[in-house]
Amino acid sequence: MTSTTSAAESEIKRPPFNPTVAAALDAMGEGGIFAPLTPESIPTMRQYAIPEDLERFDLEQLEFTVPGYEGVELALTVLRRRGHTGAGPGIFHVHGGGMVMGTRMTGVSLIAPWVVAHNAVAATVEYRLAPENPDPAPVEDCYAALLWFAENAEQLGMDPARILVAGASAGGGLAAGVSLLSRDRGGPALFGQALLCPMLDDRDNTVSARQFDGLGLWDRSSNGVGWSALLGDRRGSDGVSIYAAPARAEELSNLPPTYLDVGGAEVFRDETVAYASQLWRDGNDTELHVWPGGTHGWEALMQWSPLAQIAADARTSWVARLFAE
Repeated sequence: MTSTTSAAESEIKRPPFNPTVAAALDAMGEGGIFAPLTPESIPTMRQYAIPEDLERFDLEQLEFTVPGYEGVELALTVLRRRGHTGAGPGIFHVHGGGMVMGTRMTGVSLIAPWVVAHNAVAATVEYRLAPENPDPAPVEDCYAALLWFAENAEQLGMDPARILVAGASAGGGLAAGVSLLSRDRGGPALFGQALLCPMLDDRDNTVSARQFDGLGLWDRSSNGVGWSALLGDRRGSDGVSIYAAPARAEELSNLPPTYLDVGGAEVFRDETVAYASQLWRDGNDTELHVWPGGTHGWEALMQWSPLAQIAADARTSWVARLFAE
């Protein structure tokens, strides 16, 4: 993407990218933006997917068709250890993709180690994407699939009282929305929520959003395209629900233990920190990590680095402590 930079924009102060992240971004082109999203580019972007290596985990994969919002049928995949026995904890995974991209298998390599380590049963759902299916379809699809997961726990070999919801990026925002829906509708009493670089605030007007407008893997303009696809003309108005944009919630009491992490040099930094602060204010068990120099999805750019391993270990440790309770 080419653009002119005003004097005011050039004076914006921002934390630096990690040197390895910066080098990878520079290799991707001007401004470090990887395929900036536009409404017109959404169909093209949907054709790309990061390969998910699940073979090394020796998991069995079960396919189901489950009811979504207003009775629409959705594909749902269950992952568990081959030869699974007993009733392990559940992991309800929501994929990322800016509300407009991705499939149910996007990002599942994140949760696969947790399935192996804890004899867990994971479910990941093919929720409908915007703009063809705007709000509330995505979050309501996810909530409907969560209900199916909990109701079929015995069949799947899963303990319905120990379900962790997890997602990254848009998946993190939708996971937060699902937690709020479950709380407010008397749904499954969730055991935890893992919200990784979550997409929480349609208003897109934080300091970090302004700092990373035109920089990083997912910048402010791409973020605006995703939110506009989901919300249309309601974006930024008073007509947006807390389930679509959880940062708008005024009350976050009675939510499960929460893990949040985010890059220190990305658009979602400040809304993630603010969400953690509100969770603490409202009495929730919350753990937050801000990884220095990380853009959105930074670990993919330096996955073998010590910092990426530390980040992975922190998540793994939190999940282990959660499921040990």
